[in-house]
Amino acid sequence: MAKEKTTKEVAGEAKEITIELIKKLKELSGVGLTDAKKALVEAKGDFDKALAEMRKKGLTKAEKRGDRETREGLVESYVHGGRIGAIIEVNCETSFVAKTDEFQDLAHKLAMQVASMNPQWVTEDEIPEDKMKEAREAAEKTMTGKEPADKKEQILAAKVSKTFADRVLMSQTYIFDETKTVEQFIKDTIAKTGENITVKQFKRIELGVVE
Repeated sequence: MAKEKTTKEVAGEAKEITIELIKKLKELSGVGLTDAKKALVEAKGDFDKALAEMRKKGLTKAEKRGDRETREGLVESYVHGGRIGAIIEVNCETSFVAKTDEFQDLAHKLAMQVASMNPQWVTEDEIPEDKMKEAREAAEKTMTGKEPADKKEQILAAKVSKTFADRVLMSQTYIFDETKTVEQFIKDTIAKTGENITVKQFKRIELGVVE
């Protein structure tokens, strides 16, 4: 009977899979200890590879949480140099999560995002209908006519989204990690906290500028 390989042997020449490593992966990915250990074994001890796989699963879980109500949270503010200020309402499901360092850090960084990038809307759903219509008409003029009929609407939607990407908070590039959008940053935190998180509203004020 073949001897069952140990976790260390399965990892081969890679870093030994310790309980500390497993706990770290669990914390960063939002999955359970068993799944975290399994991912490390499958990745042969490659932590970055295991984290990438677990985050995919964590984000899948985060998507499922998207419909859950968010009635708790906090209002966070940020002032830059006494000239630019931002205030934002970020919501979660429970007061317990609202008091965690993870959630409060998220809210503060989102306030900094608003101050820095000056978005106009939280999501595309808030964009006025006339502006969406104008953007769609402009996008239609860029179409070549050679696009597959079954892909036309998808292409147009992508072009319209790109038009507003810099002005919609969720679509903006996250200022602390240019590989992510703000929406992806929030979903990372959803995966870690296990609760749905939403942004309800924000306001940006700049000295001498009246909107």
